[in-house]
Amino acid sequence: MMDVTGKKVTVLGARRSGIAVAELLSEAGASVFVSELGTLGAFESARLHALQIPYEEGGHTENVFAADFCVISPGIPRTVAVVRAILEKGTPLFSEIEVAYWFCKARIIGITGTDGKTTTATLVHRIFETDGNTQGYRAFSVGNIGQPFSSMVLAMQPEDVAVIELSSYQLEGCTSFRPDVSVITNITPDHLDRYEGELLNYAQTKFGIYARQGKDDTLVYNDDDPLLHDHFAQNRDNLLCGIIPFGIGCRTTDAGCSSGVWFCDNMIVLDSEAGRECLIDAEDFLKRSFRGRHNISNALAAVAAARALGIGNEAVRSALQDFTGVEHRQEFVRTLDGSDWINDSKATNINALCQALQTVPGRMVLIAGGRDKGSDYREIAGIVREKVTFLVAIGEAREKLCSAYSGMVDVRTAGSLEEAVSTARQLVEPGQTVLFSPGCSSFDMFEDFEDRGRQFKTLTMGLLS
Repeated sequence: MMDVTGKKVTVLGARRSGIAVAELLSEAGASVFVSELGTLGAFESARLHALQIPYEEGGHTENVFAADFCVISPGIPRTVAVVRAILEKGTPLFSEIEVAYWFCKARIIGITGTDGKTTTATLVHRIFETDGNTQGYRAFSVGNIGQPFSSMVLAMQPEDVAVIELSSYQLEGCTSFRPDVSVITNITPDHLDRYEGELLNYAQTKFGIYARQGKDDTLVYNDDDPLLHDHFAQNRDNLLCGIIPFGIGCRTTDAGCSSGVWFCDNMIVLDSEAGRECLIDAEDFLKRSFRGRHNISNALAAVAAARALGIGNEAVRSALQDFTGVEHRQEFVRTLDGSDWINDSKATNINALCQALQTVPGRMVLIAGGRDKGSDYREIAGIVREKVTFLVAIGEAREKLCSAYSGMVDVRTAGSLEEAVSTARQLVEPGQTVLFSPGCSSFDMFEDFEDRGRQFKTLTMGLLS
C-alpha cells in the first residue's frame, strides 16, 4: 500500500471518480483539495462538506498547483491549460485507477478495448460471482462500467477479484497499475479527436494495460482483430507475461502460445498443453438479447479471462447460460404494432453502430447521432445502404450524418430525442425494427449514454399502439 500520509493532493474533476478518489486519499491521511471547472451537483458538494475536503468550482485557480501530486478525472484531456501547467511544473499526474491500485489487495482483471469491454466485463463478473459463491470469495465490478474503483477498493480482500473496465482515458494516468489478467477486446478508430487523429496513439494507450505485467500474469487478446494480431505477432517475444489469444474459427496453436480460446463448429473450445476440450455449444448461450459475432467474441474473452485464473468449467458454463446481455447494448425494449424497438445507446462509435446493424435482422429505421468524435461515417456506408430504410439524425453530428448518407437512404433530422422517436414511429413498418444506435458520444444532449438510453426507453414505452 502506498503511504500518502501528509501528502498534498489536488483532484481535478468532481464527478463520481473524482469524489471517490478524494475520499479514499483523505481517509488514507492525505490533505486533499478538489478543483472542478464546472458546477458541482448537490450530492458532490454535500459529500465534500461531510468529508471536510476543501474544493473550488467554476474554474481552476492557483490553489491547484500546491500539491505533491495530482489526480485527473478521465474526461479531462492532457491538452487543457491547467493540465499542461501541472506537467510543466513537473508535478506527478495520476488517474483514479492508478491511485486506487495502490490500495488494492484483491486479484485484478483489467478489461479494455474499443467495443465489447462493458459486455465482457459484465460477463467476467458474473463468472467470478458464480464461482465465488461456492469458493467463498467476492467479485467486484468497478471502473468505467459503474462504481469507481476507489469507492470499493478498501473493502477488497486478497482472495477477492476486482473486475475493472478501463477506458483509454483511465489508462493514460497509470504508472504502476498491473492487473493479474489483462484483456483487450479489440481496437478500432475511436476518440481520435483526443489522440491527434492517430489510431496508433489511441492503441498505444490501450497497450498500457499489459505494459507492467510479469511472468505470473496473463494477457488475453482478440486474435481476430487485425491490429492486435499484427502487434502481438511482432512483439510476442518481448512479452514477459503469459498470453491467451481468442478468436472465431479453429486455430492451430503455435509454439509461442500453448493456450487459446476459440469458437468453431458452433462450440467454444479451449486449447492448452493438455490438448483441446469443448466447453459449451452456442445454442446454450446465444439468445435474442445476446447474439451476433461480436458477442461470441465477448464470450470468448470472458472465458479466456476465467481460464487465466483457473476457474472451473461448470462455473463458466453456468454464467454463460444465464447471461442475457447488458443494459443499453442492443437491448430489446418492446414490440409495437409488429415492429421491434432496440436500445443500443452504448454504441458511442461507428464500429459499435456497425455491429448493431449487422446483428439486428431485417430492415430498420435507425436513430443515430450525438457528439461527433472525428469519425468517418462513410466507412459503414455499405451496411447502412443494405439495412436502413430511414435514418433519423440527431445531435451535433446530424448534419455530418446527413452529408454522409444522403442519396443512399432517406434521411430526416430531429431536434430532440423525443422528436426522433415520434418520427421513427411514423416511419417504421410492421416487420421492421427501430434501432437506436447513436454511433456518437452522448455529451451534447445527455449526461451520459446511460441517461440517453433510459430516456429512449421511457419515450418508447410511452408510445401508444
